Amino acid sequence: MHNSLCNLTISAIGFAAIFIPSVAQAQAYQCGSASQIKSAAPAPKPADEPRRIKPITGYTLAMSWSPEFCRLRKDSKRDKTQCSGDDGSFDFILHGLWPEAQGTAYPQWCSATKALPPAIVKRNFCMMPSPRLMSNEWAKHGTCMAKRPETYFRISRIMFGAVEFPDMDRLSRKPLTAGALREAFVAENEGLGPDMIRLKINHRGWLEEVRLCLGPNFRPRRCPNHMRAVRDDMPVKIWRGA
Repeated sequence: MHNSLCNLTISAIGFAAIFIPSVAQAQAYQCGSASQIKSAAPAPKPADEPRRIKPITGYTLAMSWSPEFCRLRKDSKRDKTQCSGDDGSFDFILHGLWPEAQGTAYPQWCSATKALPPAIVKRNFCMMPSPRLMSNEWAKHGTCMAKRPETYFRISRIMFGAVEFPDMDRLSRKPLTAGALREAFVAENEGLGPDMIRLKINHRGWLEEVRLCLGPNFRPRRCPNHMRAVRDDMPVKIWRGA
């Protein structure tokens, strides 16, 4: 039975949290214990990125295709926990849950942050296998949604855990278009439509991210017009590794 994205309303988040945490690891087909990972240092706000506190009108659930991200980063010290293979092998990971506002100027860097404690890093590692990424997402986006990082990551786990993913291995072995990839996600997720999905494809034609547009009640919605969509007929390749 498929999890239904449209059934996750704000009122259901507290109830669903009892059942969801292990589901958020579904795309980590081999995930380490992160036992050697300690706290995550706070992410500093870049000087060229302004602090913006704005009313939230919706959200974006951004999911990164890890095999493509790690394709040229196997030996990167910066991305070791996600890409070296020592701490696990990952398919889709959560890039972040981002608050949106009217227009293109989304809320960001709403308040200063401290280091994320080890318990938060370990609990969310299989969903987001990079302490640096966790810290950045909490500082840039999470502080505009919640007062405590535990709350932000709990909601993120619920939303990521509610997504059913298509068979990416099968899709990677045949000619594929952006429209067909969107339809594959629609087929697995009740309440999701093609116009609720945005894809990020790099200049070489490889899939980098799948982004779902959510309303203020966390239900899937049609993506706002300013979020440019990849054409349905655009070819898409999915990197599965050597």
